[in-house]
Amino acid sequence: MTIRRATSPHVPEPPPERWSNCLVSDGIAYVSGMTARAGDKVTGDEYEQSKVIFTKIKHMVEAAGGAMSDVVKITVYLTNIKNNTKVWQARREFFTGDFPASTLVEVSALAAPEILVEIEAIAHIGKGKR
Repeated sequence: MTIRRATSPHVPEPPPERWSNCLVSDGIAYVSGMTARAGDKVTGDEYEQSKVIFTKIKHMVEAAGGAMSDVVKITVYLTNIKNNTKVWQARREFFTGDFPASTLVEVSALAAPEILVEIEAIAHIGKGKR
């Protein structure tokens, strides 16, 4: 088994020795939970934050050698589950056909009070599930 880190110039890496944004092992890309944080700023509602997040996931999956059609699973962490339709609205802009398997979890808080959504993904690179 080989493990490699995938990086994208569009998604800043965390400080060393914290975590990896994306690791690829045996054709599976594991994308860490992404937020809409850009530097010290986070703006927008759940829809706007989800669009930023799905764009980051797209960059990470492409850096791993895949495409959004390779994403087979997402997990969404949301601070207010009543706003889940805003996340799904953004999701429809990035996925077509068979949507990835999904889990939605309401959490009491994320890394900062202005962060409303965090999403992680798993992609089976090059398998073209759609």
